[in-house]
Amino acid sequence: MDAKVTWSNGLTFTGSADTGFNVPLGADPSVGGANDGFRPLELMAVSLAGCTAMDVISILRKKQQAITSFEVQVHADQKNEHPHVFTSAVIKYIFSGTNIQEAAVLRAIELSAQRYCPAQAMLANVFPMQLLYEIYEDKAESGRELLISGEWKPKAEK
Repeated sequence: MDAKVTWSNGLTFTGSADTGFNVPLGADPSVGGANDGFRPLELMAVSLAGCTAMDVISILRKKQQAITSFEVQVHADQKNEHPHVFTSAVIKYIFSGTNIQEAAVLRAIELSAQRYCPAQAMLANVFPMQLLYEIYEDKAESGRELLISGEWKPKAEK
């Protein structure tokens, strides 16, 4: 895989990779930026969320789970001093649908965390991650109702 960033001006760059898509990169005005793009570490968090999300939804579709909406949120804590590296993260998987099986969700999260997601595998070697989930049942009259929430942990930690 190859990737590059091309400088525009100030602290404004355009990132690209083998796929040919572009992503704007920028910095906060407090450090001389124009607030005109993603911060590089934001992209690491988005990469983590996107990598595991693609695995999990793919697995749940194969398991014929009736998912109507799905979101993965990543909250990463950072060191206060330079370099502001991630020190821990919470990944929250939020599912809505009808008759979603908790066992299927747990298995999909497990497979992503332990087998398929390279971003998660790399970053898990650097800082701890907590994997949470929420399953909502779609309700025509009231939107949705939380059925269950929990945490997935590797078997050795249970």
